[in-house]
Amino acid sequence: MTADRPARVEDVHELAQAMPHVSVVHGSKGNAVYQVGGKSFVFFRTPRPDAVDSAGRKLPDVIMFWVESEADKQSLVQDPTTPFFTTPHFDGHNSVLVQASRLGELSRQELAELVQDAWLAQASARRRTAWLAEHAGPSRPER
Repeated sequence: MTADRPARVEDVHELAQAMPHVSVVHGSKGNAVYQVGGKSFVFFRTPRPDAVDSAGRKLPDVIMFWVESEADKQSLVQDPTTPFFTTPHFDGHNSVLVQASRLGELSRQELAELVQDAWLAQASARRRTAWLAEHAGPSRPER
């Protein structure tokens, strides 16, 4: 891809499926949950009372991404230039939330890094090491 573009929901599915050793399970309402080694790293949530709009309506399009640490989470949710948020339900949980309708505020490349980081946060040490050895470079230093 020569020029980056705004991220789309389809990109989340494409990028998550492109990671190695990924399986897709579906929640009770058919929502996609991407897993590596049985651990979820991207999760399309169903509307829940902990994520609501300003009128109190449940947000219908929330996607959860795992992150490496609480510090990573806070750097994303506290940055007013990003669409990421959290709710009290996720206090102490290494994840961030974003509405699918706001994915376009991210570039596809930013989304790719988010999905890769989510996968890395949940993959086994062996899988993480192998992936990083293959993909380390100037834009992605080894952890």
